[in-house]
Amino acid sequence: MNILDNLPFQIDTPAVVAAMRVRPGSRHETDLLRLIDEARQVARPKAGFKLVFIEDKSDDTVRAEGIEFKSRVLRVNLGTLERFFAYVCTSGVELQAWADSYTNDLLNGYYADAINQAVLQSAFGGFVAHLAASYDLANPSAMNPGSLGDWPISQQRPLFDLLGDVEGLIGVHLKESFLMVPTKSVSGVLFPTEETFASCQMCPRERCPNRRAPYDPEMFERKYQAPVVAAETEIPLC
Repeated sequence: MNILDNLPFQIDTPAVVAAMRVRPGSRHETDLLRLIDEARQVARPKAGFKLVFIEDKSDDTVRAEGIEFKSRVLRVNLGTLERFFAYVCTSGVELQAWADSYTNDLLNGYYADAINQAVLQSAFGGFVAHLAASYDLANPSAMNPGSLGDWPISQQRPLFDLLGDVEGLIGVHLKESFLMVPTKSVSGVLFPTEETFASCQMCPRERCPNRRAPYDPEMFERKYQAPVVAAETEIPLC
């Protein structure tokens, strides 16, 4: 697994302040700005990734390095590709420990969680840009286990098995529920596409703060529905 340590990131202070609905000039704004400054000093976001070559595909499975992923959407998205990138990106154990230090402070804990998420989003954007530039990826798209019913969160296990010692190298481990620790981490596969794909396009959840594309209720049937194979009819011999 390749490691990108201490990924560059930016915290969009005005966006965070607006998202927290903090009144300018208030005591709450002073507290939030202090926390943002603390996070900038502490955060060390990281990513681990691996270029993986595909061994086999079926209608709804993809196998790479002896590990099988079951997802019709993933299979169709990979199309005729021969490789993809498996990855985990995290805001880091350092920032998680910082955010956890505010657990007993309801408001500041809420602010710290939002700041942690902002760092992850920025670092992940930089990670994708790095892969796109380094490997000449056109229109990179990503899929994440658990983001769709077609690819459940239990598929985190084979993904981590494929990557190797994720915890030892970047500090991220799986709970029994397959959720990641640190909590502000994202995992999945990244691949080039002719048409940009986002799991949000097939997710009906309303008011999602992380939505990156509008919901398309007909997308699965239009693009990912398995073709119906007509049953063979026995022709009687005359």
